[in-house]
Amino acid sequence: QVQLVESGGGLVQPGGSLRLSCAASGRIISINAVGWYRQAPGKERELVAEFINGGSTNYADSVKGRFTISRDNTKNTVFLQMNSLKPEDTAVYYCNAQVVSRTTYGRAQGNYWGQGTQVTVSS
Repeated sequence: QVQLVESGGGLVQPGGSLRLSCAASGRIISINAVGWYRQAPGKERELVAEFINGGSTNYADSVKGRFTISRDNTKNTVFLQMNSLKPEDTAVYYCNAQVVSRTTYGRAQGNYWGQGTQVTVSS
């Protein structure tokens, strides 16, 4: 079984910064597509940033130039550096990854979500 655990959320003033982390654990062979999503109250979950095609990145227009996604493959961890935060960034942030893992019978690919971490931007 694969688990994704986010951390780093909290309360920050407008203009401040936070760094989110998402650590994957389990019988992992490889982590393919990985990204951050967020869901604000009353709204649908939306993509914030992601790694695609192995190394390229993709960002939502609303966070371009402010947020940076990065990863440490040696620790199966992905990060989201969030700068110049705005009240509209307030949401629960989720990590998502497509992971190939070892099973009793070989290997399997699955799509996994973390439990989410709350980010609140308010003065």
